[in-house]
Amino acid sequence: MLQGMLRHGLIGLFLMTPALAAPSAEQRGKAFARANCARCHAIDRASNSPLKIAPPLRALHQRYPIENLGEALAEGINTGHADMPAFELSPDQIHDLLSYLKTLE
Repeated sequence: MLQGMLRHGLIGLFLMTPALAAPSAEQRGKAFARANCARCHAIDRASNSPLKIAPPLRALHQRYPIENLGEALAEGINTGHADMPAFELSPDQIHDLLSYLKTLE
């Protein structure tokens, strides 16, 4: 009986492990920011941006409501300076990045 309970417990643990190991939206958003934004922007709560004119991502909520950035990310962000590349994000990428940005508020 104990062996059967142990077996069922281990099977349950193995079935739950992939769900527990899956990255959250915030983690995927941070990974996206690290891969696509960190060359110019500070993507954490403390560091300076490598490119002086690039605002830290933690300051974006002071300029714009984070929820309102979704449309700009979907349509492609274009800025007035040549250093900022134009890019468009998929709906999943937008959700993940906005989830991460909210953690920096």
